[in-house]
Formats: sequence, structure tokens, C-alpha cells
Amino acid sequence: MSKMESIKRLIVLQLTTLGLLIQVAGYAFIWFKYYENAIKLVFWGRGDWLVIAIYAVLLFFFSVTYGGTKIGYLKPFDVFLSEVFAILMVNAISYAQISLMCEWFAAVKPIALLTVAELIFVFVWSFACDTFYKMVFPPRELLLIHGERPIDGIQTKFASRKDRYRIAGTICITEGIDKIQQEILLRYGGVVLWDIPIEERNTLLKYCYSKSIRVYLMPKISDVIIMGSDQMHLFDSPIWLTREYALTVEQRFLKRTIDLVCAIILLILASPVMLITALAIKITDRGPVFYAQTRCTMGDKEFKILKFRSMRVDAEKDGKARLAAKNDDRITPIGRFIRAVRIDELPQLLNIIKGDMSFIGPRPERPELIKEFCKEMPEFAFRTKVKAGLAGYAQVYGKYNTTPYDKLRLDLTYIENYSVWLDLKLMLLTLKVLITPSSTEGV
Repeated sequence: MSKMESIKRLIVLQLTTLGLLIQVAGYAFIWFKYYENAIKLVFWGRGDWLVIAIYAVLLFFFSVTYGGTKIGYLKPFDVFLSEVFAILMVNAISYAQISLMCEWFAAVKPIALLTVAELIFVFVWSFACDTFYKMVFPPRELLLIHGERPIDGIQTKFASRKDRYRIAGTICITEGIDKIQQEILLRYGGVVLWDIPIEERNTLLKYCYSKSIRVYLMPKISDVIIMGSDQMHLFDSPIWLTREYALTVEQRFLKRTIDLVCAIILLILASPVMLITALAIKITDRGPVFYAQTRCTMGDKEFKILKFRSMRVDAEKDGKARLAAKNDDRITPIGRFIRAVRIDELPQLLNIIKGDMSFIGPRPERPELIKEFCKEMPEFAFRTKVKAGLAGYAQVYGKYNTTPYDKLRLDLTYIENYSVWLDLKLMLLTLKVLITPSSTEGV
């Protein structure tokens, strides 16, 4: 099994490298044919290769960031979509670089043709690589070990990736550790530990580790908190330290600086779209353009969040807070569109400038919904250890209809692993989320 995994990783690495090299070769072609003689700078031949190397590094960086290198791990269309964003980003930066060297706007046609050619190539390449991957590596046979709660949800999630996983057997923890250990050794390529007591989970985890068996472990809240701990040593004893605060003073200062700069720039760039949206809402039903709603941010502090109104004026005339449902009849035609592409969230840039929100952080919830969630899981309040955000970890890696418990685990993962780079990465990934239909599904 270990040898097969090494072969799989090697093949994926080779496919990824070959795909990137072909794209870099395309850029090298247009550089030497169209742009080399157009630039005003004079440098030796090594300068040409430096420009091409910069393109290669940028392409690799954005491909890794968006997930374009995850052949077999992501669905082929997701790999293609990731590569689309990487190509658009890199080619835009490269065109700006070339224009600076030309001391004026360079010819757009060559870079535009390269972009089209690369998009066609990565479309074919993504699906061809995925087809090859499926032919060589069949789905992994898994044993699902569960507790007494229903397992339909986790089975559905694994079933959504039949090309990678197949739940070949299930067994309840009440069957006993000895019987489960015998079952593990039969024919499975991995084990899923789902919602079982910690004592039994630890016993099975160590057993699988001793037998070199892969384990898919669904973390509990305490596990997520430990993930963000600092590793220390007290003489010869390793210690994990979980701190009493979420972000340091330095991190808060940098985060606030990035928030202000990004929010102001984006507000200026998005102002035409916001104006058109406001006119469309006003013309279609004559109601108010904006919708202000009470939400909670860091420390349970309440504030008024701003949105473009996407529902009817009387959507909550009974005074009860309700999450949007799939095919919700309260959503207006214009509202359905602006929700799908997240335009309704743009006025929250003003909340960020004001300081109520951050650019990246857990999405703010309504006070009454927080109280409801906390009745079943008091840990839901942990999300307010940092400022609420326009976008967040749960929005990038989850969906609109992700359960509150899963949202909590995702948001805690962000809080416990915070870094400036993580914020920047999530900002880039948010662009991809905007055109992913499944991320905007209702509850």
C-alpha cells in the first residue's frame, strides 16, 4: 500500500509538472516572437530566461494556491476552474510586467491568444489526467467505524466522490474493539473514524498506526483547538500550549491594515457594479436598496450589517429569524442573481472600513440564531473570539448549507491557525468561490 501511494504521488507530480511546463513553453514562445524586441530595456540573454522563470514561478504559485495541482484529489472541473484563475492572474501580472518594460501598454493580442490557448489546453489536460488517474488508481475501499448516531450524512459526503472513495463496509463501535480490529485487517485500504468516543477512537487510531493503515478522522472541537497550539518542551517533555487569546497585538495590527487597504481599493473598483445593482433593485420593486440587520462580531458585540436587499420587503413580517432555504420564495428575481454571485455582500465593505468586520473571518450570525445554536453546542460562541468577516474559512471550504457544527469546526480551524498568509490565501480563494454554484445553495 505504501509503495502504491508513492507511485501515485510520483505520477501526479509528473503530470502536474508536464502541464505547467507546456504552459511555460507557450509563454516563452510569445515572449521571443512578440515581446522580446518590443521592450525598451537592454539586458543579456539571461534576462530573457529570467522573465520566463518569473512566469513559471508565478504560475506554480497560483496553481498551488487555487488547487490546480490537485489532480485526482479534486474533481476535474474544479481542477480546471482552479487553473483558470491561476492563468488569468499570472497573465494579467505578466502583461503588466511587459508593459512596464515597454514603457507603454504592450500589444494585448499575443497575451490574449496565449490565454485562450492555455484555457483550452488546461480544460483538455484536466479531464485527460483525471481519466488516466481513474484508470490507474481505483477508488479506495474504506471501513466506516461509527457510533450510534445516524451515518447517512457522512456516507453521502463520501459518495459524492465515488472516483476516490467507496465505503465498502460499516461497523458500529458497540460491536467491540476486538471484532473491529479483526474487521480492519480484512480487505480495506483505509478506515473512517466517525463520531465515536475518544477512548475507543484513540485505541483504534494507535492500532491502525501500528499496522500502517490509513485513517480518515473527523475532528472534534477539542481536536481543532489543539491543532492551533504552540509546541514547547519542558526539559525532556513535549508540551502543547493553547493561548488565552486568538490573535496577538501584532497580528491584529497587520490584519486591520490589510482590511483597510483591501476594502478601500475594492470599494473604488466595485462602485460601478454597486451603482447598477442599486438602480436594478430600486426599479424592479421600488423598495429600499439596502438591508440592515443586527449581527454579532468579536466578543458578541452587536452591529448593523449592510447588504443589498435580495428578499421581499415583508420577508420576515412575523419577526422570526430564518435562514434562507433552497428555492426560497422570499428571494426576488434580482436578489437571486446578486446572491448567486455574492454582489449582495459588497456594502459590507463599509462595515470593514468602519471596523465592525474584518475582510476575512467567521461570517457574522444573528444574535437569536447564535442563542439557538448555543443551546445544542455551547462551543458555537467560540467563533466570536475574532472579528466577523466578509468571507471566511467556512465559506471557502464549505457551502452556504454547511451545518452549524461543521461551520464551527472550519471557523475554529481558521482562528487556531491564523496567519497573514492564510488571510491572503483565503482572499484569493474567495474569488473562486464567487462562481462556484454549490457554495451559494440554501439550507
